[in-house]
Amino acid sequence: MTAIAADDLRRLTQCRHHAPHDVYGAHPHPTGQGWVVRTRQLGADHVNLLIGDAVVAMSPAGNDIFVAELAPSSLPEGEDVPDYRFEVHYPSLTTTKADPYRYLPTLGELDLHLIAEGRHERLWEVLGANLKAYQSPMGTVEGTAFAVWAPNAHGVAVVGEFCSWNPNQFPMRSLGSSGVWEIFIPGLGEGTEYKFAIHTADGRRIDKADPLAKATKAPPETVSVVASTSAFTWSDQQWMEQRSHSDPTAKPMSVYEVHVGSWKQGYGYRELATELVDYVADNGFTHVEFLPVAEHPFGGSWGYQVSGYYAPSARWGSPDDFRALVDAFHARGIGVLVDWVPAHFPKDEWALGRFDGTACYEHPDWRRGEQPDWGTYVFDFGRNEVRNFLVANALYWAEEFHIDGLRVDAVASMLYLDYSREPGQWLPNEFGGRENFDAVRLLQEFNATVHRNHPGIVTIAEESTAWPGVTAMTEHGGLGFSLKWNMGWMNDTLEYMKHDPIHRSYHHGSLTFSLVYAFSERYVLPFSHDEVVHGKGSLWQRLPGDDWNKAAGLRALLGYMYSHPGKKLLFMGQEFGQIGEWAEERSLSWDDMEGWGGEYHRGIARLVRDANRIYQDSCSLYSQDFGPEGFTWIKGDDAAASVLAYVRWGSDGSPLLAVVNFSGATYHGYALGAPHRHWEMVLNTDDSVYEGAGNDMPRYVEATDEPKDGQPHTITVDVPAMSVQWYRAL
Repeated sequence: MTAIAADDLRRLTQCRHHAPHDVYGAHPHPTGQGWVVRTRQLGADHVNLLIGDAVVAMSPAGNDIFVAELAPSSLPEGEDVPDYRFEVHYPSLTTTKADPYRYLPTLGELDLHLIAEGRHERLWEVLGANLKAYQSPMGTVEGTAFAVWAPNAHGVAVVGEFCSWNPNQFPMRSLGSSGVWEIFIPGLGEGTEYKFAIHTADGRRIDKADPLAKATKAPPETVSVVASTSAFTWSDQQWMEQRSHSDPTAKPMSVYEVHVGSWKQGYGYRELATELVDYVADNGFTHVEFLPVAEHPFGGSWGYQVSGYYAPSARWGSPDDFRALVDAFHARGIGVLVDWVPAHFPKDEWALGRFDGTACYEHPDWRRGEQPDWGTYVFDFGRNEVRNFLVANALYWAEEFHIDGLRVDAVASMLYLDYSREPGQWLPNEFGGRENFDAVRLLQEFNATVHRNHPGIVTIAEESTAWPGVTAMTEHGGLGFSLKWNMGWMNDTLEYMKHDPIHRSYHHGSLTFSLVYAFSERYVLPFSHDEVVHGKGSLWQRLPGDDWNKAAGLRALLGYMYSHPGKKLLFMGQEFGQIGEWAEERSLSWDDMEGWGGEYHRGIARLVRDANRIYQDSCSLYSQDFGPEGFTWIKGDDAAASVLAYVRWGSDGSPLLAVVNFSGATYHGYALGAPHRHWEMVLNTDDSVYEGAGNDMPRYVEATDEPKDGQPHTITVDVPAMSVQWYRAL
């Protein structure tokens, strides 16, 4: 009987063999005549080799290894490489298995080349766990192909309940210098729970979740799950076709930002596909944006510390359940954005951190590889395989879930090597500067690749600094984002609004400053989740005065936001003026709209619905968001009155005049310059239908021919305290 070399046997029994397929499986006999077949079946009493109708008893060779030597005459006629099965006899069970070690690698040379180059745009189809079937003379063999990148591991195995978590049953082979380990395991199908047992250079075994798992168990479980080849039937073909021929940034964009777990606690993707979709549509939003839905271990991170980049969180349902949610939004004409976190990831030992025992996904130097603020690791943006992992992940969400946009979190932390670091805690670039050129190249590749593969998709940067060209095209040296959150506008506006109205005249520049740079990038105006947590209070709480004044102030703030250049974003709850601060462990305070005082919140909700409708119907409010031709100051310098007035121009030449009064005083007969003579008031945040004062104000206003404020006409209007009016030219 042909023996296994001692060194091979030692490494096999320690799960440190880089090529177990060279030992196990069917191989030509050393004599050149016939075959030798080896298998390891842990705990088996004996094993028979089945070839056609023949049954060959395999000889035990120690360490649960069984061997059969086959003379050419024992093989079915005409077969060189036999097709066979193992009949495995355990003390209380007999089962028939196909051999994992008789199959060629499921990754080809081109796959490995593209991975090494960082250019495999469908990485999820070759790494992770993918269902596969082979046809053979003895019948179809179905199973799962497993592959994982672990370049410094000394051995890798697939483990799970199917092998009692013993790494010696299914050791994987290393595919050359690629760092990829691979095996096809027959009989493992959809729903199989698994991990990769990594044997490190320093002698440890660490069981890791699959970085490309398409499904997981819900936290606190940490196992990966073999996902089905999706049987989901999409019904959004018309939506996707129209999207591919359109520019979303030229259209109205009013985004409702949602944390899945706390909009209404207990709801999963399927429940939200009815109730949330109806709510967003009824309130007139054009898009929904989800805080990260990729799997994350700690709910308190809100999804911003991701462990499973390719798996929608199992907290709320299956991947197909999430597909159904996206499909339902598309059926109502609503785009779906998701937050994406390529900046950093948590240090959980079972996840990406030190994946093969060394710095694999993270930068090896702690001065670049750790984010002190969040206690996380930072991706090594310059490593080809890591860049591939991230760019392919963005494509995955667009391809597999029909996502209409990705909002990239914490871009500033990626761009600056000294972000939130003290001197001596960061490593300069090759020119001695603070710019992270690897991150720049990653973001450029991400944007260029996503837009090339999925025309009509939108990418949005949460970038809080003045980094130039965030929304400039990559071919012009920009980062290539479609849009950027205007954090400066948000901070200045909320800082202004916290002051008592009597003091706002001293802070007027906080409002007008935004128009100094409003057209330097393509902006979104965000009142996001970050502004209603960590003791900041809700928008309602941040406004001064009693309930009446808070309601009036919030209505005016919203009227101002909707008329200011830039796309719009509201975090859930702010559309009805939720009183309390948001927390992820409880539902929104829907009862704020009930009972005594609830009328103020119902009024705010109605205002948002009406503002969304008028916004979408008014070309002047969205078609020229990104250039000075879409905006004209009428009154920018009336600090004493805390009044702003400006015209928004549509690409068709239509004007809309916005008059904003953030003071506590009403101004009767306030004179303004105007570009046209005849105007119709289309929105008044002080209207009684919104629980405002409801003063009688004319719907139609006619200007005189007297020039004023650089305009050919003068319009005289009443401007109620703490209110915004929109006038459309007739």
